[in-house]
Amino acid sequence: MPSYSYRCRSCGDTFEMNRPMAESSSPASCPSGHADTVKLLTTFGTVSRGNAAPAPSQAAPSAGGGCCGGGCCG
Repeated sequence: MPSYSYRCRSCGDTFEMNRPMAESSSPASCPSGHADTVKLLTTFGTVSRGNAAPAPSQAAPSAGGGCCGGGCCG
């Protein structure tokens, strides 16, 4: 079950709740009992090990393409 972060507008407390995705936008009371809360945007990073596609290489500029990266500006 996903964890969502909320902030209480009354006391400023930040807290997390585990709840189904379907209830993520439902009102959440803070641990102090205040009802005026807002859901926070949270981010996370992941690291992939192996089986990742290699980064694209610097390909030769195509004929008739734009100037950016093509080496035609000088």
